[in-house]
Amino acid sequence: MAREKVVLAYSGGLDTSVAVKWINEKYNMDVITYTCDLGQGRDVDGIKEKAIKTGAVEAVIEDTKNMFVDFFVWPSLMAGTMYEGKYPLATALGRPLIAHRMVEVAKEHGATAVAHGCTGKGNDQVRFDVSFQTLAPQLKIIAPVREWKWTRTEELQYAKDHGIEVEATKESIFSIDQNLWGRSVEAGVLEDPWVAPPKEAYKWTVSPEDAPNQPVELEIEFEQGRPIAIDGKEMDGADLILHLNKIGGENGVGRIDHVENRLVGIKSREIYEAPAAVILHNAHRELEYLTLSRQSLRFKTFVSQTCSDIIYDGLWYSSFHQDLMGFVEKNQRFVSGTVRVSLYKGNHTVTGLKSEHSLYSPELATYEEGDQFPHETALGFIRIHGLAQQTQARQQLLKGEPSSKPTRIMPPSQSDKS
Repeated sequence: MAREKVVLAYSGGLDTSVAVKWINEKYNMDVITYTCDLGQGRDVDGIKEKAIKTGAVEAVIEDTKNMFVDFFVWPSLMAGTMYEGKYPLATALGRPLIAHRMVEVAKEHGATAVAHGCTGKGNDQVRFDVSFQTLAPQLKIIAPVREWKWTRTEELQYAKDHGIEVEATKESIFSIDQNLWGRSVEAGVLEDPWVAPPKEAYKWTVSPEDAPNQPVELEIEFEQGRPIAIDGKEMDGADLILHLNKIGGENGVGRIDHVENRLVGIKSREIYEAPAAVILHNAHRELEYLTLSRQSLRFKTFVSQTCSDIIYDGLWYSSFHQDLMGFVEKNQRFVSGTVRVSLYKGNHTVTGLKSEHSLYSPELATYEEGDQFPHETALGFIRIHGLAQQTQARQQLLKGEPSSKPTRIMPPSQSDKS
C-alpha cells in the first residue's frame, strides 16, 4: 500500500534536514521537499542532492526570485512596510509565497499534508499555518520542531546519530534565514541583548570602520513607487536588489540590531542585514515627501504601520490586506522620479530629489527675487487658524483649572474599601 505524501518546506539547514528523517519515522509518510529560490544564494543542486540523500522521495526546486520581487517585495516597499520602524520583513515576505507554491505542489503530487521546520515560539509557524489553512484547509499541517521540543544540542545529536550532514555546530549555533531582501540571524550569543554581535554574525556587510574612505553616490529611478533603474541603467527587480546589496554591503550599509516584539508574545533579539531594503526604503520615502500631499503622507504612515503588522503577523492573504494595497497602488501613481543617495561608512543619505510630479514649488518656497507667496493673506489665515484655541483659552485656560480626582484604571480592592 502506497504511503501518504507530505510536502516539506526545505532549506537544507538543521531543522528541515532532521525533519525529513523524523517524518519518515514518526508519521510513516513519504517526504517531498520543496525549496523556493528567493535569492538565498545557496547551492540549489546541492540542496536537492542533500534532500534525496537524507530520505526524501523527491525534491522540487523552483526559481521564484522575480515572482517574489514583483508580487511581494515591491508592493511592501510601496506600502512602506518596516516592522517597528526597523525590520524590512524579508523573511515574513517570503513565507506566503512559499506556502502558496507548496499548496500547488501538494495538489500536483497528491499529497495529504504540508510541513515546515518552524519552532513553537517563532513567527514563521503562524505565517505558514495561517497561509496553509487559508489556501488549502483540507491539508494536514506537520511541524516537527514544534512537536519534538528538542534543544538545538539534542537536534544536533539526532542528526549525528542518523548520519545527517548539517552546517550548524554547538560552537556556532546561529539560526539563519535569508533571501534577496534580507538576511536574519538569531540564537547563540545573540540571545543576550547586552552582547555585541560578533563579527561572524555578519556576511553581507563590512564593518563601517572597514568601509571605503570615499562616499559612493547612486541615482535610483522610481516609477509609480517601484524602483526601475540605477544610474540610468534599467534592471529587473532581482538584479537591482542584488546590485544594491553588493554596493551597500561594501560600504557597511544595512546592519540592523533589533529587539522586536514577536506575535507570540515574547521579545526576540534579531540581527538583520538588508542593504538594498534599507537604501530603497529611505529613498522611496524621501521621494514621497516630494510628490505626496501632507494628507496623503499622514494617512500613508498609518497604512504603512498597519500593513507591516499584517505581513509580520502572517495575514498576507486577508481581504483587509488586499483593501489596503488597493489604496497603496492608487497612492503611488505620482511617486515617480530620481533619488540621489550617498553611501558612506554605514550611512545612507539622500542628497538629491527630482520628479516631474514634484509638489515643491520654488516660486512659493523662495525668499529671493521671484517669490510668489501671497504674504498679504497670512494675517487673516493666522486669525482663523487660532480661533478655536483662543476661545478655549478665554473660557477655560485663563480662568484656572478646577480641582479633580486622580484618574484610576483599576477598581478598588476590598482592602481599599476597609
